[in-house]
Amino acid sequence: MAHYRAPETKREQFRRYLEKAGVVDSLTSVLVSLYEQPEKPSNALEFVKEHLNSGGQPATDTEALQQEVNDLRQRCARLADENKDLKSRLQHYEPEGGAVAD
Repeated sequence: MAHYRAPETKREQFRRYLEKAGVVDSLTSVLVSLYEQPEKPSNALEFVKEHLNSGGQPATDTEALQQEVNDLRQRCARLADENKDLKSRLQHYEPEGGAVAD
């Protein structure tokens, strides 16, 4: 006898979509990590958000990257100031119109 198979429900389709996208694995990993915490955080939702946002990177990597970004921003600001200063000094020595006389 042939088996009748009911059409897939939207719920089942959505569940498969989440599995294929890796969402189920990510959520499971974060929840397992929360479960294994010796001292549970006071705000479980914040814990989940932080660990999902990290994309698998340890917090120390994220902090190091943030520090590097801050350092590079400061360097960029210093270089922009130096560039502005050099341009103004150059204007003092260049004749009008920027052309150099022969």
